[in-house]
Amino acid sequence: MLQRCERVSLRVTMLKLAFCLALLTLNNAYADSYSSNSKRVVSIGGSVTEIVYALGEQNRLVARDSTSSYPVEATELPDVGYMRALSPEGVLSIGPGLIIAEEGSGPRETIDLLNEASIPFITIPDTFSREGIIAKVVAVGEALGVQTQAARLSKKINAELTAAEEKSRLYNGVRKKVLFILSTRGGKILASGQNTAADSIIKMAGGINAISEFSGYKPLSDESITVAAPDVIMMMDRGGDHVIANEKLFAKPSISTTPAAKTKSVIRMNGLYLLGFGPRTASAVGDLHTALYPE
Repeated sequence: MLQRCERVSLRVTMLKLAFCLALLTLNNAYADSYSSNSKRVVSIGGSVTEIVYALGEQNRLVARDSTSSYPVEATELPDVGYMRALSPEGVLSIGPGLIIAEEGSGPRETIDLLNEASIPFITIPDTFSREGIIAKVVAVGEALGVQTQAARLSKKINAELTAAEEKSRLYNGVRKKVLFILSTRGGKILASGQNTAADSIIKMAGGINAISEFSGYKPLSDESITVAAPDVIMMMDRGGDHVIANEKLFAKPSISTTPAAKTKSVIRMNGLYLLGFGPRTASAVGDLHTALYPE
C-alpha cells in the first residue's frame, strides 16, 4: 500500500511538473511575442521619425509615413502612406506592435479601427514652439520607454534653440516682413496667417509675418498682398506641380508690386526642415535668420 501511494504521489508530482513546464513555455512564448511586437514601431509624422532616430531607437522602426523623409535611411523603410490619409489595411499589413503618430494623423476612422485591433496608438502633440518641441521629444521617449535618452536629447535641443532664438532677438537691424506661400496652384496664392508652423519659424528667426489678419492658411487676394507689402517671399523647396520658378512668381500681378519683387527676394527651404519642429529646428532657425539678414 505504501509503495502504491508513493507511485501515485510521484505520478502527481510529475504531472504537476509537466503542467508547470508547459505553462512556463507558454508564458515565455507570449513574452517573446510581446517583446517582439513592442519593438515593431510605426512612426507617423516626419518630426516623430526624426526624434526616434535622434533617440537612437531606429532599430525598432518597421515602417514610416510619406512625410518621414529624414534621415535618408528612413526612406528605406516601408511607406504606409500620407499621415492624414492612412488606410488601416496599409498599416496593419506591417504587423505593428506600436504606432507613434504626430497630432493630426488620420483619418479618425482609421485610428478607430487600429484601436479596435488592440494596437497601441500614441498621439504626439504638435505645438510650434521651443516648449512644444521639448514636449514632443519627451512624449516620444515615454512611448518608447527611453525616458533617460529623451531627457538628454531635450536638454541638448533646448540649449540649441535658446541660443538660436537669442541670436534672432539680439538682431538690431530693420525687421523684414515675410510672406510664406504654401501654394500657387490654380493661380491662387495660399499663404500663412498666424498660429501656423510657418508663422512660428518666421518669428523665431527674427522676421515678421506679413499676414496678421487671420490664422491658418488661406487664399489671398491681390489687394491683400499689396497691402501686406512683404520684403521677402518664403516657400518650401519642393518639386512636382507645386514648384514655380522665381521669374514666374515675381511676374504675378499680386506679387509684382511688392518690395520682395523689387529686390527679387525669395527664400526656399526643405519643408520638413523648415516646418517640422523637431530635432533640427534650431539649425533651421539659424539658417532662416542668416537668409533674412545676410551679413
